[in-house]
Amino acid sequence: MVSIKSYKLKNNEVRFKFNVYIGVDPLTGKEKTTTRSGFKTKKEAKEALAKLRQEVRDGTFHKVAMETYQDVYELWMEQYENSVEDSTLLKTKRIFQNHILPSFGEYRIAKIDATICQKHVNQWAKKLKRFSMVKNYTALVIKYAIRHGIIDKNPFELVEMPIIKNNISLEDDDDEFENFYSREQLVQFLQCLQQDPNLKKHAVFRLLAFSGMRKGEVFALKWKDIDFDTLEIRITKAVKRGEKGLYLGATKNGKPRTIKLDQETVDLLKLWRSEQDSFFAEKKINTKTKQQLVFSNIYNVLQDPNKTFQWLLDFIKKHQLEPITTHGLRHTHCSLLFEAGASIKEVQYRLGHNDVKTTLEIYAHVTQKAKAGTIDKFTNFLKNENDDFLTKD
Repeated sequence: MVSIKSYKLKNNEVRFKFNVYIGVDPLTGKEKTTTRSGFKTKKEAKEALAKLRQEVRDGTFHKVAMETYQDVYELWMEQYENSVEDSTLLKTKRIFQNHILPSFGEYRIAKIDATICQKHVNQWAKKLKRFSMVKNYTALVIKYAIRHGIIDKNPFELVEMPIIKNNISLEDDDDEFENFYSREQLVQFLQCLQQDPNLKKHAVFRLLAFSGMRKGEVFALKWKDIDFDTLEIRITKAVKRGEKGLYLGATKNGKPRTIKLDQETVDLLKLWRSEQDSFFAEKKINTKTKQQLVFSNIYNVLQDPNKTFQWLLDFIKKHQLEPITTHGLRHTHCSLLFEAGASIKEVQYRLGHNDVKTTLEIYAHVTQKAKAGTIDKFTNFLKNENDDFLTKD
């Protein structure tokens, strides 16, 4: 005999639930039961119980066996984790654990409608910069449920994406933080870098600024990837973080690339190699192998690329420089390449972008100097074409 029981939520509201036998699993031969909860009234629970029993008798219960969003998420995750890299899997799981499951996890999948979806999208929009990405991940589980016949429509198709309105302050109008350096700022940064006694950090930041590499790519480098004679560096891998920790994976676009370095950066890397050899020789660690990392940690294993955040923060504070992030050095390299006259295709290849669109939309920033010169170009062009018109008597 199935009993319907009451229970209380954290806010002391009363809900009802039941546990019912649904037959024998044909694969395992074991008896199966299922629990239903979240009913606001006992009558609602009784009606759901009667409907479920009828579905079991009709043989249609398998279509609604996945009761909650959490149930479907766990099924979806089983196939998803076999289709992505460990680093992507870890990021995805964090998005679900931190944002999606706390909001949707306990909802019965068949009861999720556009109103519910809109409510949570609006909430995410108020606190998350990339709320649309969270919404898209949430919808992946819904789409999985549709493909497997658990539900028959996608409520997210009716959701309207909020428009984020930024408040404009007259006092703060000039305080926008642009995450890249001008030519003059980079020169100042490099001059301060030469004074830093930590040769490893000096070499890391110099390489980032002069190569445009991603930090994960820099820490995946092995000495065999650098040709000191031709001044070339082969970029084939990147340090990534999975559920089991750091590992070497493919570059972001999955393609290796070879780029040129300047002589000064190569000479600095030679100095660092000598210091690295001496440091590990004292620890009786052999660094003369083909697998030796250029920038390992003190135990000669993969260095966490996120360490550069604190390194750079301390360095900028010490020398009172303009703020910039590690990735901002990549932005800087790209921006100055364009200013120096490099073509779009050259920049695209050097930075390892899959397509030109990424190069243009994300990295083709112009410096303050270029912005200031825009009106000069315009007026000079008009003067050359219309000297008489612009010349005053």
